Amino acid sequence: MGTRPISLAACALLFSACIAAAQSQFTEHTFKLDDPDARPPATLEDAAWLTGSWAGKAFGGTFEQVWNPASAGSMVGLFKLMNGDEVSFYEILLLVEEQGSLSLKVKHFAPDFTAWEDKEDYTRFRFIRADENAIHFSGISFYRIGDDEMHAYLVMRSGDSIREEKLVYRRQ
Repeated sequence: MGTRPISLAACALLFSACIAAAQSQFTEHTFKLDDPDARPPATLEDAAWLTGSWAGKAFGGTFEQVWNPASAGSMVGLFKLMNGDEVSFYEILLLVEEQGSLSLKVKHFAPDFTAWEDKEDYTRFRFIRADENAIHFSGISFYRIGDDEMHAYLVMRSGDSIREEKLVYRRQ
């Protein structure tokens, strides 16, 4: 009896199962990589829908965020959180292709533009997976709601306590 070639659909299903096995639920809307060295395949095309200018509410204030289109293997984003007329903090975001996958790198700044992290440091979120209307990094997930709305869920830690913060975005 001969062997049958495996179909593309079966290969895709097997691949999806392998990727799914490498992640677990972190909070209700976020995931984490079970193996922090895992690098699921991805390109900036998986995140292209983030491009544009957004505004919304989170952390008891309002925010503005903008993502530039991909170029030279990266996307650059800027974030500003405000409480009334006062800036609470800024972020510079870098979404970059690394090792055949994506990393979201974030550097935080106080209102006077003093960095929270040391000069060489930043916060890194490793890519987990992209769905038709979502992109997931370890500790943060972005969900597209139609063309003009997005929800992000961010894991927040305080000592041993973990909670999920929701950001609601509207395209400007």
